Amino acid sequence: MNIPTLLLGRILFSIPFLALGLMHFTSADQLATIVPSWLPGGILWVYLTGVTELCAVASILTGRYTRVVGQLLALQLVIFVTTMHVPGLLNAPDDLMKQMFMTNILKDLGLAGGALLMSHIYADRS
Repeated sequence: MNIPTLLLGRILFSIPFLALGLMHFTSADQLATIVPSWLPGGILWVYLTGVTELCAVASILTGRYTRVVGQLLALQLVIFVTTMHVPGLLNAPDDLMKQMFMTNILKDLGLAGGALLMSHIYADRS
């Protein structure tokens, strides 16, 4: 495989997780409002998500543990879709909110697919 292309792909793939991981610490109070009410712990889940995303970035950029991290990252994203974005879409009060939730569904599903691809591509290298 083309090593520069793989490196660029890993860098580009990690950027959203770096930004979102940092946002989980800088905007924790706002993000805690979207944690499902049935899930105890509120803001704790926000910080935990930030930690997992930043750890995923470290794994992606260093090429270490990418198989398992890719699989766990995909699982985390699918959990977000099923527990936050789909219920949000179904209960959205207006079209703008529906668009926002649909965008997040598609974004997270696409990133989950990318995480699974990365997991497969780097399976022999971790």
